[in-house]
Amino acid sequence: MNMVQVRQAYASIAELYVELFGTSQQVHADDLAFIGRHLAGRPGAVLDLGCGPGHITDYLRRLGVNATGIDIVPEFIAHAQAAHPSGSYQIGSMKDLAVANHSIAGILAWGSLIHSPPQDLDGVLAEFRRVVAPAGTLVLGIFVGDEVAAFDHKVVTAYRWPVEEFSERLARAGFTEVERLQRPSEGTQRPHAAVAAIATDG
Repeated sequence: MNMVQVRQAYASIAELYVELFGTSQQVHADDLAFIGRHLAGRPGAVLDLGCGPGHITDYLRRLGVNATGIDIVPEFIAHAQAAHPSGSYQIGSMKDLAVANHSIAGILAWGSLIHSPPQDLDGVLAEFRRVVAPAGTLVLGIFVGDEVAAFDHKVVTAYRWPVEEFSERLARAGFTEVERLQRPSEGTQRPHAAVAAIATDG
């Protein structure tokens, strides 16, 4: 699985995805509260990586966060710019962020890492750590399972993680977990975890 395949898969269903998931009202209230709790009220720039239609970026901006949405899918960025014209949205990859070292106050990667193969995760987290300032915040959402495993996501292959193992990967990359929110499967929703972590010095 590579990012070209992921981009093409989401581009092919972009209109339907926006219809189903493209507003903050379609995000679980507990998740919005978790995101706001860790990313609002802090000075500096925040990146919403894999922002999709831009709805959570807009939510953060309404909380007063200097948030920029970044996504590899041009169709999502075009929608975000049209739906939220006062916002900031860019095409880009989380694997190679065009920002200076330690210049970012926070990163949101909400469901953005689910398509990263396990062997690629450490490299992505290292790039996050490169751009986040010491004591900056990383907030992410992942699918949860008893072991690291691929599954047939409706769009393109995705991966589930045991939360403890994912937290260990964060620690290896220079992040210390500070809060975790787990939710079991609900209807068609898979088991999910939200994790907030702080960048350690260095």
